[in-house]
Amino acid sequence: MAEHGANAIGSTAPGHYGAEATGVTIMETSIAAAWNVQGDLARPGFVDAVQRRFGVTLPQAPNSSFTGDTITALWIGPASWLLVAGGASPLDDFAVKRDAINAGGGALFDLTASRVAWTVSGPLAAAVLATGCPLDFPPRAFPAGTCAQSVLWHMNALIVKRVEAPAFTVMVARSLARDAWHALCHAAAQHGYEIAPATAFR
Repeated sequence: MAEHGANAIGSTAPGHYGAEATGVTIMETSIAAAWNVQGDLARPGFVDAVQRRFGVTLPQAPNSSFTGDTITALWIGPASWLLVAGGASPLDDFAVKRDAINAGGGALFDLTASRVAWTVSGPLAAAVLATGCPLDFPPRAFPAGTCAQSVLWHMNALIVKRVEAPAFTVMVARSLARDAWHALCHAAAQHGYEIAPATAFR
């Protein structure tokens, strides 16, 4: 995804880019597993299967999340959640757990290969995202733990407000990774930005 030169806007090499100041830090955020679980929270069998297999509580409020020891559950619809882990977690043995969730009246899909993510942090992180996204990012409107699907420039994206404010994790389809990366970098350049070493989702 790098540009022609190591110092060009859009390079993936760690370092400082754009304006002299530093208002934003961007880092690739690796996802070890991302599974979509679907079901009805009114069905005890489904809720019990999720709790026993993953040890997480599925958030009920729209655009909310729950963070457990190794898994974060993101609300992405009235009967749909994205379970994300950055390292070792109960998101393993997919076939076994898919069958258990199916037996509880739900469904499970492995989306790991289809997602890429970056974390955008710093005092101007919200301003960078706002240049390409219609969501309202001030803390009162988008507090820590909020997740929302929206359009980021011309791309569909899932944006998560991290607890360690001000920081946001942005997930897009892998096929859009190059466009998303360049858009983030060019939006951040006017503020000055650092590319930090990659980190795992947490």
